[in-house]
Amino acid sequence: MAVSLSSGVRNNLASLQSTQSQALAIQNRLATGKRVNSAIDNPVNYFTAASLNDRSSQLTGLLDGISNGIQTIQAASKGIDGITKLVGSLQSTIKQAQADAAQNRPTKAGTALATQAEVVATSKSLKDIALDKSLLDTDTIVAPATATNGTADAATATNSGDRGIVAGATGTRFAISLKSGSTTYTASFDSTNVTIRDVVNEINKSGVGTAFVDEKGQLNVKGNGSEALEFGFGKADAASASAADVALADAAAITAAGTGTSNAVLGFVPGDAVAATAIKGQSVTSSVRSNLIDQFNDLRTKIDDLAKDSGFNGINLLGGDRLSITFNEKTGKNQTKLDVQGTQLNSDNLGIVKAGNAQVAGSTNFQNDADLDAATKSLTGALTSLKSLASTFGANLSVAETRQDFTKDMASVLTTGADNLTNADVNAEAASLLALQTRQQLAQTALSLANQADQGVLRLF
Repeated sequence: MAVSLSSGVRNNLASLQSTQSQALAIQNRLATGKRVNSAIDNPVNYFTAASLNDRSSQLTGLLDGISNGIQTIQAASKGIDGITKLVGSLQSTIKQAQADAAQNRPTKAGTALATQAEVVATSKSLKDIALDKSLLDTDTIVAPATATNGTADAATATNSGDRGIVAGATGTRFAISLKSGSTTYTASFDSTNVTIRDVVNEINKSGVGTAFVDEKGQLNVKGNGSEALEFGFGKADAASASAADVALADAAAITAAGTGTSNAVLGFVPGDAVAATAIKGQSVTSSVRSNLIDQFNDLRTKIDDLAKDSGFNGINLLGGDRLSITFNEKTGKNQTKLDVQGTQLNSDNLGIVKAGNAQVAGSTNFQNDADLDAATKSLTGALTSLKSLASTFGANLSVAETRQDFTKDMASVLTTGADNLTNADVNAEAASLLALQTRQQLAQTALSLANQADQGVLRLF
């Protein structure tokens, strides 16, 4: 049968049960750290927090892909750094080859322009007498149509002599022309008081060749490179004549003008370096330069190898691969990502060709100064290309790292927002639990008193 409780006991029992229920709820919040554990607790906060946590989880999942993308770009950047150092080594190899004086440079020495008798007469060296000799035979002036070389006057105690070129009646102008490979230099100057020294200085200004008078009084002409050097000297009997009028290319016209002037007045035997005849270098191969060829080609191969080894996780931006880094959890046109297109980087694409000992198309002849100069320019261009590529990868790396930090911060913001909607205030909950425990103790005491009141009837027996 049912037990009948007094009103006081029933009220105290109900209060105790209510307190116990609240205490259990608070204990659950303290145990889970959340005040919203299910949709029943707070539907709006529960589903909003679930959505925020879901997006945070998706963004966190993208961080691994972003990290791999960053490492891929960094691997390519490290590869570029290594290739840049190898290109620097190639430049050093070229400089070593250039430092070794080429043994096949075109060089020609003329006959002596001064004699021992002149040394005795002037008390000067053969070299100084030759340099100071005037080109014009100032004793003779004739019409161009009948002009011939005059007689060279020997040096005296007061005069260094001349080379006997007859001055034209309408004026005289000298010119020199030098050609090496595709480079041509021409210059003309008034013949008044022109000396061998002036000719030497003019040649040295050309950048194509050099000239000097040695201790034997001989004029020497030498090419700056390994290419054959065409050198010519001429005269036109007109003060207004230009360099083109007197240039080596117009040697036939000079002869037709009746000057009779040739390189012979500079000490060269006609045909040695007159008109279109070239001064050629000896067929000598520099052993120093030959030994540097293998070093150059080996470094060139190492560039290709380094580029091939600059990949990460199967993607090599220096091998022409494409990298795609996804930054958000969306799809289609709403998806944000970074696409980095790699490049096929190798020595050929950088313009670095193989080295050899012969003039072969598509290679660098280490015995040829012009080829070494061209190789130097190619290496400078390669460094410029590498710097540009490194700058591009650096910009992409900066974007990826910025988005990585942003994604981390965004995931943290989303998680914090979700926690703000569901997390319990531990201090407040702990204080509430303490208050409920106090109420529970008081309710138990009240229930005990109510029971004692009901027991008072027993005293009647």
